[in-house]
Amino acid sequence: MTSVTYDVRRRDYSRRMPLQDLPCSSLQGSMSSQAKRINKRKSKGGLNDCLDIESTPTELIQQWSPLHKHQRLTSKGKENDGNQFVLARRSRRKREPPSSDISWDHLPDELLLRILFYIPLQDLLRMSTVCQRWRRLAFDESLWHSVDLEGLTHMGPALRQVLKTGVRMLRCPRSFVEELHFTGSGPLQIVVMDLSSSIIPTSSLESIICHCRQLEYLSLEGLQLSDTILSSLSKNPNLLQLNLSGCSGFSAPALADLLQSCSSIEQLNIAWCDFSNDHVKSVVDSVSSGVTHLNLSGYRENLTLDDVKALVTRCPRIQTLDLSDSTLLMADSLPVLRQLKDLLHLSLSRCYHIHLAALTDLDKMLPVLILLDVFGIVSGSHLSSLKKEMPRVGINSRPFSSIARPTPASRPVGCVMWNRKCRLRFRL
Repeated sequence: MTSVTYDVRRRDYSRRMPLQDLPCSSLQGSMSSQAKRINKRKSKGGLNDCLDIESTPTELIQQWSPLHKHQRLTSKGKENDGNQFVLARRSRRKREPPSSDISWDHLPDELLLRILFYIPLQDLLRMSTVCQRWRRLAFDESLWHSVDLEGLTHMGPALRQVLKTGVRMLRCPRSFVEELHFTGSGPLQIVVMDLSSSIIPTSSLESIICHCRQLEYLSLEGLQLSDTILSSLSKNPNLLQLNLSGCSGFSAPALADLLQSCSSIEQLNIAWCDFSNDHVKSVVDSVSSGVTHLNLSGYRENLTLDDVKALVTRCPRIQTLDLSDSTLLMADSLPVLRQLKDLLHLSLSRCYHIHLAALTDLDKMLPVLILLDVFGIVSGSHLSSLKKEMPRVGINSRPFSSIARPTPASRPVGCVMWNRKCRLRFRL
């Protein structure tokens, strides 16, 4: 009777008190207080009393259920087949450790360029065939700052490609260049270039030189030139060292225009060219007054005493002067050289009309002279006596001239020109 009355009252109470939404904080408080009341009832009445309440949490019901082992489902079908409700927790996938391999594609261009900077030329060309990105990086301007193609044959296509990279130092002496017509739109960036003793058509050389505006060091030794080439060279006002030794094919007016335009030249080697008297006069009348090293040797019947006088008056700062193989010079030319107060090195080799007695006075005429070359004039016992007369002067110690030459004979041959080393070098 008592239980029936209780149930009726409970139902009536549920009708009078509808469910309401409670805030989260109140819900937590009610759950905690309800759990305390259930614990008290559990200690008094046991499981049946606790389960008699409709609002008993599911966790407590599971807590009071008898322990049993969960059987694994052997069927490969759905997990809830057989009217069994199973809570299954799938095992977490083990995180794979990050791979230590770094893809080249993920590296930025700056880092790749830094790596490619240490790769030889042949390997760099091979890498340029991998993909478009590597080709773009392999021919980046920063990698082709200085290139050495010495001794390369049939180098027309290679030279054309190198010129397009914006090279600033180009060394290719003793090379063979077939027909090449460089048709670049803008000026080349070349500052230092050595084409000494190469075989290159004059038209091909014209197509290269006409795009140069920043040349400072240039060697065209032994090449066939033209007035067009000299006219293009005159547009390089920063030219400091020029080696035209053994060149031919240009006129005296073109030479005079070049020397007048390039007023910054400090070293000029114009020895053994196919010169007439007019060419020699163009040199002595037009060369830069600030020149310090001049090689004007090899003009047997063309260099006269008047030319020496004009040269000394125009260029008083000369430190190294080579007048070898000038057979018209005699002893009366030596007092003229006294005006060169800074003259350190004088070459008079094979000037056969200058006798030994005149040479002994050079020690007094030129107080700062330290080197004297008189090959072919003095030899044997006369050379020994001359050395005793001039103890502070080194006599016949420099058989070859180094004026404006990129790789003087006194230094080891390598990928170096004007004390600058080329980074990319083609190895045969």
